[in-house]
Amino acid sequence: MQTVIGPDLVLLLPRLRRYALSLTRSSTEADDLVQTACVKALAGASGWTPGTRFDAWVFRVMRNAWIDGLRRRKVAGVVTEVEAVDGEVHESGEQRAMAKLTLDDVRRAIDALPTDQREVVLLVCVEEMSYREVAEVLDVPIGTVMSRLARARRRLAEATDAA
Repeated sequence: MQTVIGPDLVLLLPRLRRYALSLTRSSTEADDLVQTACVKALAGASGWTPGTRFDAWVFRVMRNAWIDGLRRRKVAGVVTEVEAVDGEVHESGEQRAMAKLTLDDVRRAIDALPTDQREVVLLVCVEEMSYREVAEVLDVPIGTVMSRLARARRRLAEATDAA
């Protein structure tokens, strides 16, 4: 019997893109990662067990695809488009000081977190996954999820002067 996951995958696309953005920090790379994850999920649909959380399974497929991509880039080296570097805008210290506790500040604080902490914050706080589900997606013990989340929350509080 073949598992049909296409309709559920379509409904999950906005959440997948949000997670991909948190991993890649690039809109273009996030779109590529979502596409790769969807292709892998569709090709490996038999790997999902009906009755378990479909979203957690797809998030894990995406994370594994991202890690595979990182490993490939590490071997191949990083390529940066000149146009992308020329178009970057850097924020001044004065602008940062003027914009306390705004949504933009929180987004920047989350973006500044180490990847392992940023992933946990997104999966627990935004995707509302349980610690156990996050542990399964990231393939780490629940205690690791809890400690990463505690460190991330402490850093976010310090970065937004909410401590």
